[in-house]
Amino acid sequence: MKRPILYHIPVCPFSQRVEILLALKGLRDSVDFSVVDITRPRDLALLAKTRGTTALPVLELPDGRILKESLVLLRYFEDLHPEPPVARHAPYERAVENMLIAMEGDFTNAGYRFVMNQDAGRRQGLAEQMDAQYRKLDDFLSWHAPDGDFLFARFGLAECVFTPMFARFWFLEYYEGYDIPGSLPRVRRWRDACLAHPAAQQVTREEIVKLYYDYAWGAGNGALLPGRQLSSFVFEPHWRSRPWPARGKQATSNDAELGLLGP
Repeated sequence: MKRPILYHIPVCPFSQRVEILLALKGLRDSVDFSVVDITRPRDLALLAKTRGTTALPVLELPDGRILKESLVLLRYFEDLHPEPPVARHAPYERAVENMLIAMEGDFTNAGYRFVMNQDAGRRQGLAEQMDAQYRKLDDFLSWHAPDGDFLFARFGLAECVFTPMFARFWFLEYYEGYDIPGSLPRVRRWRDACLAHPAAQQVTREEIVKLYYDYAWGAGNGALLPGRQLSSFVFEPHWRSRPWPARGKQATSNDAELGLLGP
């Protein structure tokens, strides 16, 4: 029987959301994964399927129909395979869950603005914006779920949405020396529990730090920095064989220093 195809970037947080949900439902092997190299122009056949858009992940159903947007795909798989449930079913609980999920966009944007910033004069303000986002999450969780680790008793849909972002923000710790303020223990407990969950182990800190190096210098989605010929997102050499980049933002490294030229 033909299976759906998920076109994705393994290190992409939006793709990881779907992988986490599938892992929670025991459905990881029910979908074929097709890896897209974002350091090269998109394949014309894939662009035809997506009607010209390049955002991933993209789900191709067995009959050729296409679905896009990670939150849409989460809901699709939840509706298609309701057991075991990941999203909340009770109307009030689902509303609370959706209120938390609605906070993710501003949170994610703040983190990416922070890491991609190249103006040292703006750093403090961006750190304060990140603090403000964590304060909102801490306040929400302290009100709706003061006890326990997750929003509800188990890892659910809100955790699927936020966990990949928590993992990507390892780049803030490494390149900006930033972490959740110590005055916000509830959101820190949530973050740590999310990252430790068995269904959310698709990426590692080392992988994020190495592959997202170019983001720290303002170049995202496979774009090339001045003087560079290879993106930190290339598949080869494998990230495990590359040296750890220098912490912080003192001076950019070239392709050779990043281990992108191979041995």
